[in-house]
Amino acid sequence: MSNAALIVAAGRGTRAGGEVPKQWRKIAGQPVIAHTLQAFAAHPAISSVILVLHPDDLHLAPDINGLTVTTGGAERSDSVKLGLQAIPSGTKNILIHDVARPCVTDQTITNIIAALETANGAAPALVVTDALWTGAGGMVTGTQDRNGLFRAQTPQGFKLDAITAAHAAFDGVAADDVEVARAAGITVAIVDGDEDNLKITLPADFARAEQILERRNGH
Repeated sequence: MSNAALIVAAGRGTRAGGEVPKQWRKIAGQPVIAHTLQAFAAHPAISSVILVLHPDDLHLAPDINGLTVTTGGAERSDSVKLGLQAIPSGTKNILIHDVARPCVTDQTITNIIAALETANGAAPALVVTDALWTGAGGMVTGTQDRNGLFRAQTPQGFKLDAITAAHAAFDGVAADDVEVARAAGITVAIVDGDEDNLKITLPADFARAEQILERRNGH
């Protein structure tokens, strides 16, 4: 069964700071985007990788054999829709991944693909273990039950036909592709997430991601 990866990289990532979007900043000797792409390009079960870029960044696209590059839209869901149109024919499963998660492992990718053998959707997540509060104005206003809550990660995998139809029918802005899938009635299996599979969002996240990657490389 053919599996493709769709890497969403059209955002500007302003919360991360810096003079360039976070996907182009270097960690462990390479841009964030290079680490992310290599994780999928090197996986034996991934037959093709599609990269969705901001129109202003097309000239920065890495020279990776077999990589398909297309442009994104104003919102993440718009970029995914456009990326789905570039998936090669014959693809059965698509794994949609945030470029800002450069520490994704082979095992996580493998787990998603394995889950799609019996499920129409699958995504990694971590059980919430911390106490949860509500707050306003810098003050705690209450507590929130954490039972049944998970921290969502990517890649989020789906049968290509199903998620393409789900995005075509979705009206609005979604936090991720699981939200789009569930709105269309697609059931999504939860697989084990990975604490190291962080999403670079704030300035301090770059150092943490770099430490993870350097540790894997024996540095």
